[in-house]
Amino acid sequence: MSTYTTSRRKFLLASLGLTASFNWPFRPAPLTVGQVIERIKANVGIPWREQTVDNLIAGTDDLPVKGIASTMMATLDVLRRASEQGLNLVITHEPTFYSHQDRIQPVEQDPIYQFKRDFIQQKGMAVFHFHDHWHGHRPDGIATGMIRELGWEKNADTEHPRQFSFEPTSLARFAQSIESKLKIRTMRVIGDPQLTVRRALASWGNVSLQPGIPFLQQPDVDVLIVGETHEWELVEYVQDAIVSGQKKALIVLGHLVSEQAGMKYCADWMQGFINEVPIRFVESAEPFWRPSQPVK
Repeated sequence: MSTYTTSRRKFLLASLGLTASFNWPFRPAPLTVGQVIERIKANVGIPWREQTVDNLIAGTDDLPVKGIASTMMATLDVLRRASEQGLNLVITHEPTFYSHQDRIQPVEQDPIYQFKRDFIQQKGMAVFHFHDHWHGHRPDGIATGMIRELGWEKNADTEHPRQFSFEPTSLARFAQSIESKLKIRTMRVIGDPQLTVRRALASWGNVSLQPGIPFLQQPDVDVLIVGETHEWELVEYVQDAIVSGQKKALIVLGHLVSEQAGMKYCADWMQGFINEVPIRFVESAEPFWRPSQPVK
């Protein structure tokens, strides 16, 4: 290094209040898992709850982030594909370890749990459960992504965000349109295929008997769309309602596909306040298939 270059470097360092021993060129510290989580908390738009399932499930706050994967469910397959893409922080909407609260005690001796836990550790990954606050975001992050994926922005009721109005169509055509747009293999439908659909109500994810009944019984709602529900509760109720003479229908999408596009939207949302590392949506595979349409 020439005397001129050395003197110039010392002058620049001195002007910044730094010593000549400082490494050059300056490199900022890598983004950490903890910093990503703090940015999510700062941008989600609601106060962070004390009681929540939204926690760091695997990995440590100080782990440097190489890339971020947004996904509906952190299955082993998703974790493997994320790792192969260099994405070592996984933001998942649903649990990683088989219960809503990600409780370890019931499965800690199970070989599948241990295999998954070890995989995460060996690959230097972290998993953050992002459920409660993404639903709490206004508008609901999952609902926003699903509406965008279905192209229902113009059909949404501004006063009742779960409800949608359509040009009159048959239940069969309406269900086929959803099936095609969301690429669903195993949708299930209850109701007369020729039932005229003008108004639908969507409740993404799991829907129990309450509020399922009040949703369905709204007089202008023709069809209720859910991710999943107990077959001996809401499904039986809908069957009885139809036999009693009510012109109603139920569409069961499957839990995963009923919220998946919400995490696709989450990847776009995070890009608004994280630009140091790549952020990608990693799709979770629909778990079911029909024997008449085997998986290739």
